[in-house]
Amino acid sequence: MKRHLYSDDHESFRQVVRAFVDREVVGNVERWDDQRLIDREIYVKAGRQGIIGLSTPEEYGGAGQERDYRFRNVVHEEFAKVFATSLSSSFSLHDDIVLPYFAALGTAEQKQRWLPSLASGESIGAIAMTEPETGSDLRGIKTSGERVEGGWVVNGSKTFISSGQQADLVIVVVRTDPGGGSRAFSLLVVERGMEGFTRGRKLAKVGLHGQDTSELAFEDVFVPDGNLLGAAGGGFGQLVTKLPIERLSIGAQAIAIAEGIFASTLEYVQQRHAFGKPISDFQNTRFELASMSAELDVTRAFIDRCIVAHGLDELSAVDAAKAKLWATEVQVRTVDRCVQLHGGYGFMLEYPVGRAYQDARVQRIHGGTSEIMKEIISRDLVGR
Repeated sequence: MKRHLYSDDHESFRQVVRAFVDREVVGNVERWDDQRLIDREIYVKAGRQGIIGLSTPEEYGGAGQERDYRFRNVVHEEFAKVFATSLSSSFSLHDDIVLPYFAALGTAEQKQRWLPSLASGESIGAIAMTEPETGSDLRGIKTSGERVEGGWVVNGSKTFISSGQQADLVIVVVRTDPGGGSRAFSLLVVERGMEGFTRGRKLAKVGLHGQDTSELAFEDVFVPDGNLLGAAGGGFGQLVTKLPIERLSIGAQAIAIAEGIFASTLEYVQQRHAFGKPISDFQNTRFELASMSAELDVTRAFIDRCIVAHGLDELSAVDAAKAKLWATEVQVRTVDRCVQLHGGYGFMLEYPVGRAYQDARVQRIHGGTSEIMKEIISRDLVGR
């Protein structure tokens, strides 16, 4: 079935992304995984090509495509074709999560101060929500911001922070009202070099090895008034408004990766022989391929619909939760079935499917677990 998602402009952009991938990405994917870190320089190179900063307003050096997620989806698809999962996830954090916070909540001065360097890739952003004792329960956050003259003093710790080692600007979710309630939290921007801000371990993960994930600590870190992002006490509401695009991003990446692994597996089973004939000649293989193909096409149709809805400002939190829930479950199932079709070679990291198997599992956890997505959907259906 022909897709009608893209225009000529999107396909022209695809050629730019494809050339960038061939030139800057393909030869580095395994090295980034081995060194457990993506080179900072790739952000700057992507910025020069207009591959990051897509959602940033043009006056701040971006492409001004906040509503048209199709350009970002092209990046997902082209990265997935070469199995650059860690880079794709890192760019998604930067473009789909961090930059929209600054663009939507920043004052004119803050936008001028931060957005140009983020859009160009000269600065790397991160967002620090999760704490050692709080995962999906954001209301349990303990990192505190005590009001003092001219700003806040921040104390606490965060964990599982993507790009935590490299980030120059970290949006930190801080409890600024000890009394609690929906107005308990604020977003404070902690900058590289602030006294008392330290980075702990670069965490050893099951997958996504190239993307650094870290612990962060804040000990009497003074954050000036000028680094309050949005309204004081508005943090929780601000987080909620940005969750749909984060979940669309994860869902879009999930289906792109699943399609990439399926394509490589389809090629593999036609080349690999067992009992004197290609694996693809066995009925079980053909039926597995048929089932996966149908599931991927149906999933792609829903994700495409969500992308269009986002462009019309009609993507609901519930539909975003459905996209994230379903696409990540499909990704995990597809990769697992593709490993099985590879046999023993599917468990080898020299094959893309082996690395994809490692990388896929976290998709059902970060950005809100599958269980949280089901809770969101079920509340819409039958209430609390």
